[in-house]
Amino acid sequence: MNAPAPLSRQMLNLAEPTDDGWFDRVRDHLDTILIDHAHLEKRAASTALSMIFRYTGRAGLARQLSAVVQEEMDHFSRMLDVLETRGVELIRLEPAPYASRLVKAVRPQEPYTFMDKLLVAGLIEARSCERFAILSENVEDPELAAFYRELFETEAMHYTLYTNLARDHFSKEEVKERLLELAKIEVEALRAGGSIPRLHSF
Repeated sequence: MNAPAPLSRQMLNLAEPTDDGWFDRVRDHLDTILIDHAHLEKRAASTALSMIFRYTGRAGLARQLSAVVQEEMDHFSRMLDVLETRGVELIRLEPAPYASRLVKAVRPQEPYTFMDKLLVAGLIEARSCERFAILSENVEDPELAAFYRELFETEAMHYTLYTNLARDHFSKEEVKERLLELAKIEVEALRAGGSIPRLHSF
């Protein structure tokens, strides 16, 4: 099976692509990356679920995000299978500061909080999508590579869903302008993780 088609950072609205050395830096910590990935799937489901609770009245939101919750929890279950197959225990890990730094950029006043939450979630999905593509092209285990190719496609759809939801509730110009601002902050948040081996490390 072919590797995912290369994605430009413009397609994912990432201000900068992952540098070529990222996989080399995490290659010897693959099991840690997998554990971190499992935790991230839980958090992604939690993010979508919390938005359903907070913004129940927003048209179409609950239906679309409920599908995201189900998919993310399915990914979590499958990550548990991956870890079990490799004889790796799901342990607590200190998360990279990436997501928490991005969340700090969310504006506290509604409706801008709503917009920013959607766009931040979309950017996290976009970066995950890019990292899954890198993993699918570089891991030696063919089954794991195939798994990441599959996840690559799902994460791309989640990224699109979040950004489209923002466009459904705000003007395209507002969304475009804010997305550019947050994309720059996303790169800064990524760099803040230093060399800690995580899916969202620098």
